[in-house]
Amino acid sequence: MRIPKPLVQMNQLFIVTTVLLGLIFQPNLLMIPFLIGAYTLATKKNPVMAAGKRFLKKPFDQYVPEDRDQQLFNQWIATICLGAALLSFNAGWAAAGYVFSLLVVAAAGLALAGFCIGCTIRYRYMMWKHKRAHS
Repeated sequence: MRIPKPLVQMNQLFIVTTVLLGLIFQPNLLMIPFLIGAYTLATKKNPVMAAGKRFLKKPFDQYVPEDRDQQLFNQWIATICLGAALLSFNAGWAAAGYVFSLLVVAAAGLALAGFCIGCTIRYRYMMWKHKRAHS
């Protein structure tokens, strides 16, 4: 299944914005993108993208498509890092909390700029599995 690129970008912008707000004002705000990420992974439905659908002016098939499985992989990475950031902040390890949070901001920011680090990681992993299976 394919997802229109503007919906993917909306989700990336949501993640960048909420994580930065959490880092600036209150680290517990990271719970918002973490819970949305966990919900997305559990249900395979992203509430941010669902809300954004009504703003699309053209039919879905007229937008550049993004791969659903790739987006779920990226969501796993972001959600794990956000969970690690929340645990770190709550354990009193602020430096680790900032590192995990900034990894999420960097990855989503790079994706908005056109480079998907999650795509690169997944591609390398799939190639490694393929080589392992055929050697």
